[in-house]
Amino acid sequence: MEIRDLIRKKRDGEALSAEELAFFADAAAKHTAEEYQLSALLMAMYLRGLNARETVDLTLAMARSGDMADLSGIEGVTADKHSTGGVGDKTSLVVAPIAAACGVKMAKMSGRGLGHTGGTVDKLESIPGFRTALSAEEFRSVVNETGICVVGQSGDLCPADKALYALRDVTETVSSLPLIASSIMSKKLAGGAQCIVLDVKCGSGAFMKTLPEATALAEAMVDIGLRAGRRTAALITNMDVPLGNAVGNSVEVVEAIETLSGGGPEDLNAVCFALAKQILLLAGVGDAAACEARVREAVRSGAAKEKLCAMVRAQGGDESYIRHPEQFERAPYRETFFAPADGCITAMDTAAVGGVCVALGAGRRVKSDSIDHTAGIRFFKKTGDRVKKGEPVAELFCADGARLPAACGLLGAAMTFGETPPERRNMILKVISGKEETNGA
Repeated sequence: MEIRDLIRKKRDGEALSAEELAFFADAAAKHTAEEYQLSALLMAMYLRGLNARETVDLTLAMARSGDMADLSGIEGVTADKHSTGGVGDKTSLVVAPIAAACGVKMAKMSGRGLGHTGGTVDKLESIPGFRTALSAEEFRSVVNETGICVVGQSGDLCPADKALYALRDVTETVSSLPLIASSIMSKKLAGGAQCIVLDVKCGSGAFMKTLPEATALAEAMVDIGLRAGRRTAALITNMDVPLGNAVGNSVEVVEAIETLSGGGPEDLNAVCFALAKQILLLAGVGDAAACEARVREAVRSGAAKEKLCAMVRAQGGDESYIRHPEQFERAPYRETFFAPADGCITAMDTAAVGGVCVALGAGRRVKSDSIDHTAGIRFFKKTGDRVKKGEPVAELFCADGARLPAACGLLGAAMTFGETPPERRNMILKVISGKEETNGA
């Protein structure tokens, strides 16, 4: 078998077999084909597309191209949750402890932030001592002991995806829906969990800007998961506005703690509770009403917050920061952004808001950038809220005061003010369970 034969077949619109796709993934992982040949095949896939069977076969081949997590030593039902990336998206810090408190074993691998989206690993590392790099044995041990463990992706997980994504990034083939779905789901399948819940973001702060685009991606990923024998569902959630009031690293951890303590912003609660409920449904905890009640009780009783404390303790972190979040270091430099006129906030370019956080030092432009865990934004007003001229809209903060003036200017450019409030949009836009689709409430 030669890679040029695969290029010709896909160029001419033919479907590739499972064996051919496995050969392609192996060639990418082991660097046994030239990059220009791999890029040519990626472009052919981009232009000609992949059918449902090809997409599943490619995903499985990429998942099997390196390490596959063995969770067989974990007692009970294992689950993982994935977000396609957003701004202020600290849902994993809330959802995983809730699900664990309800008896589901949360064995989660998370990533770092890059570009305008934040990363769960960066946020957790703002907790002093917290370790996100654990051996496979430690990972399983923590899950068994506490019911929850969140680590960074390590080892030789999906090397084919790493190689192919780097090529897609420089050949303008990133936006292929089958390739996006395969990239995401190969890592989730390699992670080993029995249940996978996907949070597909939709809106100005998401890769998928429209509901039809987000729906197509969600359906493709759910189909892959089900065909691979995993219990899989997806929620399409609103990312036209930053999620919650805090955007950054330690500031998002604090907001997650507030949410687990029974407070937190309404929009963050809505998304987190819906995701946790879906995990419990897939795990067979009960029907929809019972799962929703279990989620709310886990927060009300404090059991979910205790799970977060247990995880932090087991992974070497200082759990006193969870019990007393006022200990988190405060950024020394702060500046308030004030409303420029009377009226209301009619829109926010949420991706641009994420860019403001990067400008403050809370995110990365390239992987080698260091992170300022104290940097971020706290919003007092968001889209749809009425404001008066000179009223505080947001506070920006960071460790380097020289960054603030430009960041304030960028935030102002990311927000639109006017007289007519925008139409209210639900936080849960659609639920795709593999059996049926429902519109969000």
